[in-house]
Amino acid sequence: MLELFVIAYCFYFVVNIYTSFMQVGFVQNAKKLSPVILSNDKYEIAAQYAIEKERISIVSTLYDFVIFFLWIKFGLGFLDSIIVVEESWLKAILFIDAFIIINWILGLPFDLYSTFKLNKKYGFSNMTAKLYIMDTIKTAIIFLVAGSLVIAGISFIIEAFPMWWIWGFVFIFAVIILINMLYPVIRDKMFDKFEPLKDKELEGKINNLLNEVGFKSSGVFSVDASKRDNRLNAYFGGLGSTKRVVLFDTLVEKLSHNELLAVLGHELGHFKNGDILKNIGIMGLVMFVFFAIFGNLGDEIFLGLNISNEPYGIIVVFLMFSPILSFFLMPLISLISRHNEYAADEFGSNLQSKEDLVSALLKLANENKSFPLSHPLYVFFYYSHPPLVERFKELGFDVHAKKEDAMRDEFNLDV
Repeated sequence: MLELFVIAYCFYFVVNIYTSFMQVGFVQNAKKLSPVILSNDKYEIAAQYAIEKERISIVSTLYDFVIFFLWIKFGLGFLDSIIVVEESWLKAILFIDAFIIINWILGLPFDLYSTFKLNKKYGFSNMTAKLYIMDTIKTAIIFLVAGSLVIAGISFIIEAFPMWWIWGFVFIFAVIILINMLYPVIRDKMFDKFEPLKDKELEGKINNLLNEVGFKSSGVFSVDASKRDNRLNAYFGGLGSTKRVVLFDTLVEKLSHNELLAVLGHELGHFKNGDILKNIGIMGLVMFVFFAIFGNLGDEIFLGLNISNEPYGIIVVFLMFSPILSFFLMPLISLISRHNEYAADEFGSNLQSKEDLVSALLKLANENKSFPLSHPLYVFFYYSHPPLVERFKELGFDVHAKKEDAMRDEFNLDV
């Protein structure tokens, strides 16, 4: 069984590397062609940013490949030998916490480079060393407290029930739903500053839009995302009574009222089309399959990793190999997601107007330096959203014409 998982990981590694090289080559060729959607200078910058990101991804994938085999050959057995605790739940907490912290430390150079070098080079990151350290400390506290409780809970379930994987799935699925409910509250209390919109006219228009489609929320908020990053974004956070509309301050600053309403109209399209519930259903189904697989592994896989078939061993095997299984399911999930995005675009454009949605997408692409073209194989594996060119075509707009429009003052773009 271990050999099968290792072969799957090697295939996953090869596909990752191959698609990344194909994407780099594709973008290098595409940037020599006549620009689409973006203005000439921003088209060039977006292409270079996409290439540099992908090159870092290649190095990171190679690095992770080495780390993976170090873990299965020596690391897990060594960690098992130095964490000697009788209580299985406590050993699971110590072992899994140590495993995750070590992986975080090993991956820290890539995170620091992306945050303080690459993203600053392209004008995205406003992160300071102090803010980075404070974010890290807060995240660590949440992980050590909440994460350890979850590990203890799943350890108890593994030991208490013969078919533990069914109850384990129910427990983890409930935890994920709870996290989604609490996410905006946690962000508000520990990381970001959520404020009611100062633009009351815009707030009134948004509330009218929400009422029009029957979306009930706890409020419309602006968040000070610019203290970390200059990219534009908006989201509906939370579930049930914690649902709220969150607009990045960068988005409020750059988009007109009509463009903002078109973006929110797109998101409301997901709500109206039931995409949120569908995504929860798909996530639950995938997770159930994973628990069924990892809940019925033979002892040989644990012997091969030099660990025991105990709660800590089962959890670490799940953490190491479930991302590989997820990767092979992603093309199907992404295909469904891209279909949903087209439908949400259609809903948003009908709710506001196609012109406003296209104008908003233009600004998002320019400000976020999103290269509008990608290799089809790369799209197949990684894109949960359709390429911008395809979204424009589906909305009935000539991408070449819109590139010229992007340079007009009516879009207030710095080109």
